[in-house]
Amino acid sequence: MEMMAQDDGHVIVDVRRQDEYDAGHIPGAILIPNESIKTDRPEELPDLDQIILVYCRSGNRSKEAAQKLVELGYTNVYEFGGIDTWTGDIVSENDP
Repeated sequence: MEMMAQDDGHVIVDVRRQDEYDAGHIPGAILIPNESIKTDRPEELPDLDQIILVYCRSGNRSKEAAQKLVELGYTNVYEFGGIDTWTGDIVSENDP
């Protein structure tokens, strides 16, 4: 949460499935499903040095996705676990 409060150009990445993201995600998070991270860098993440904060539901997929991003050359990847233990705000695609 402290890192998210800083205006440092970071991006929050949700690596769950679309339906999970739609049901509720951290405000400002972009969706890049773990399963879609393969051998090509995600086009949503053009800057290899940008701070990338990665989460999923429980922490398993975020650990895997963070490792894949590091292997693709990203230098500032931080995995912070799952939304199931998140104490901050959550928004859904159904919110007004």
